[in-house]
Amino acid sequence: MASQPSSTQILGDNATQERAEQARLSSFVGAIAVGDLVKSTLGPKGMDKILQSYSTGNIMVTNDGATILKSIALDNAAAKVLVNISKVQDDEVGDGTTSVCVLAAELLREGERLVNQKIHPQTIIQGYRLASAAAYKALEASAKDHSSDAARFRADLVNIAKTTLSSKVLSGDKDYFANLAVDAVLRLKGSTNLDNIQIIKKAGGRLLDSYLSEGFILPKKFGVNQPKRIDNAKIMIANTPMDTDKIKIFGARVRVDATGKLAELERAERDKMKDKVARIAEHGINCFVNRQLIYNYPESLFADAGIASIEHADFDGIERLALVTGGDITSTFDHPELVRLGECDRIEEILIGEEKLIKFSGVKAGEACTVVLRGANTQILDEAERSLHDALSVLSQTIAEPRTVLGGGCAESLMARAVDALAAQTPGKTAIAVESFAKALRQLPTILADNAGFDSADLVSRLKAAHYAGHSQAGLDMAQGTVAEDIELLGITESFKLKRQVLLSASEAAELILRVDDIIRCAPRERERE
Repeated sequence: MASQPSSTQILGDNATQERAEQARLSSFVGAIAVGDLVKSTLGPKGMDKILQSYSTGNIMVTNDGATILKSIALDNAAAKVLVNISKVQDDEVGDGTTSVCVLAAELLREGERLVNQKIHPQTIIQGYRLASAAAYKALEASAKDHSSDAARFRADLVNIAKTTLSSKVLSGDKDYFANLAVDAVLRLKGSTNLDNIQIIKKAGGRLLDSYLSEGFILPKKFGVNQPKRIDNAKIMIANTPMDTDKIKIFGARVRVDATGKLAELERAERDKMKDKVARIAEHGINCFVNRQLIYNYPESLFADAGIASIEHADFDGIERLALVTGGDITSTFDHPELVRLGECDRIEEILIGEEKLIKFSGVKAGEACTVVLRGANTQILDEAERSLHDALSVLSQTIAEPRTVLGGGCAESLMARAVDALAAQTPGKTAIAVESFAKALRQLPTILADNAGFDSADLVSRLKAAHYAGHSQAGLDMAQGTVAEDIELLGITESFKLKRQVLLSASEAAELILRVDDIIRCAPRERERE
């Protein structure tokens, strides 16, 4: 009897391969699990999550989708695709990170149901593409642009900030922080560069004690015996060593036959430093900010020359200071004519809580400002910073793309209605996929209602009926647990760019995962044995 031929092994040892239905099931399960993980954080009544580091034990309390997803270790490939679209949403717009994950997961949930009904993935993808185009068209048609009316546009910006903050830790004081965020972004004069807005966190007080300060605040102190206030400041920003004892610094060994020779060596070092300070003073400055330490001797030389010195300004601080004061970071001092000095009207020492800081007022970049956040503990301050950053990002993007749409599930219901209309006109199995896209869109207002503890089936069906009855601005009022006929009157406004990015990213990610029919995992690299 002839022996059976052994099966040919293509993959290396310990490499695994999942094919066809098994691969699809793995993809669907991973992506849907990620959506389910973050969907409880969605909306104004969403809950927070505590993330605890295994190695350090540090804890983070947050409901920001991107922060949650990038902080947890995932092994599933499809789940990582959702993490990536959440990161892209965070980078592009700053908010909507949970919405984009949840919508992608719901599209895949519907996709799984259709695959189980023996509908080919390519048919589903074709339907999703048609539905996505119809939804985008409906969203664009509903967008409004009030940028020509300054007062109305500011009201839109405040409403967008309130909507963004309503699901965050700042929701209790959203009116105050929405106006603070709008004031900060309007100073940027249309720029989307948030580097000009500095956020400083100081524990103590309460969140409402936070405030917006024009100019720049550096969390450092002036040197000993130096003025605590300077008017019409000329600032040199430097990254240079200002120590007099280089021998000890570099660990060199010097052998001398008399103590006098050692004194000569030290005197030479001091003369060298004295010459360096003199060259710095020739630039005509009255404030010297250095990224590195300034030792006692050069500090006293600066004080004698009437120059205030600030040492050990961290790199982020010194980069931002150079940006807002219009100066260059310099390391050599032989050509004063080539060095651009920073300028501001006043530098003074201020007190926040119990800590002394240095404030630069009247800086050259008039758009520069600082938000000082106060709060009970570091966890609240960290989450407040993330929340405020989301609001600032969305507002800056809205100034660049001023169109707005309505929130509270209104935009999703509007898109779902347009997709339903397309499904009624689409022949074949593709219509079933188009219909499923509309169901996935309606899951967002459903989750909003569920998270608020309301009867989502009742509310969403009433919302759907309101849209079909011609109330195209109807949405969910989560404060009252009802369907509002005109959500615009409640001021629940969102950025058009945010909604567009959520729709397009989620549908593209769902298409990508639906295409997968094979998952190949490489064998883990073995540690070399000695």
